[in-house]
Amino acid sequence: MIGYYSIKSGISNQDFVDNKTALVKTVDVVLQEINQDNWEECIRLKTTEEQENFVASNLYSLAQSKFYPSCVPLGVYHNQTMVGFVMYETMSTGDQNSGYCICRLMIDKNHQRKGYGKAAMQAVINLLKDKPDCKKISTSYVPKNAVAEKLYYSLGFHATGLIEDGEIVLSLSVESRAGVTTQS
Repeated sequence: MIGYYSIKSGISNQDFVDNKTALVKTVDVVLQEINQDNWEECIRLKTTEEQENFVASNLYSLAQSKFYPSCVPLGVYHNQTMVGFVMYETMSTGDQNSGYCICRLMIDKNHQRKGYGKAAMQAVINLLKDKPDCKKISTSYVPKNAVAEKLYYSLGFHATGLIEDGEIVLSLSVESRAGVTTQS
């Protein structure tokens, strides 16, 4: 189980460019295990009302992780403030075996549009790529969630043609230790 994973993420999206200085801002996030010290902080994070149908609540996700030990819940921190939540799981059956699934991503409504979602995804992708058994990473999104769709495609995910539980499934090829990219 990880306790701490950090990434400095250079965001090149135009939304984060300071036009006066023409510099790209860097967003730093840390992924930290959800435990007895921070779980209540995690369940206080909320999406906007419009986003409630796009992602399960953090309380539900934490409960799920207790019954499905392959699920790993992580807090997304910026400057020691939890700004979001991400959860991944090991995929061991079906078409998704030989990899991991990022099954939850949410950024608190008070911290959105600051680059934390992209930085969190980059951090968890890097974390998973470091695992020797990771050949691919999948995720999914509700079709009406245009923000998630744009984010995932910008990170290199591509459509698999699968729809699971009404969500569009995406996959990201991962380079193996030998430097060979596997195709999904």
